[in-house]
Amino acid sequence: MFKSMKLEKFKNIYIITSAIFIIWMLFLDANSWFYTHRELNKQIELLKDEITTLKRDIKKDKISIKRFSSMEELENYARVHYFMKKENEEIYIVEYADSLKTSDNE
Repeated sequence: MFKSMKLEKFKNIYIITSAIFIIWMLFLDANSWFYTHRELNKQIELLKDEITTLKRDIKKDKISIKRFSSMEELENYARVHYFMKKENEEIYIVEYADSLKTSDNE
């Protein structure tokens, strides 16, 4: 009977210690299970958002690639956006009075 009383105390100490350890690791520690999973779920959501953004960009780029597959479209884009020209060609940039920055407009 005396031996069983001592074993009961040790069993309780191990159970209590184990329970405290489990609670500590699940809830209180800086690397706790819940904290880590919450941070990982945030990262997953950010990566999913980035995937959708990149898929949208890929679709835009595919459209641009199809559009610029002809040399005429590519030349037209270069002329409009980069002011490029062919040899022996003159380009005139026409600006209207309402688009010019003057001291009256500002």
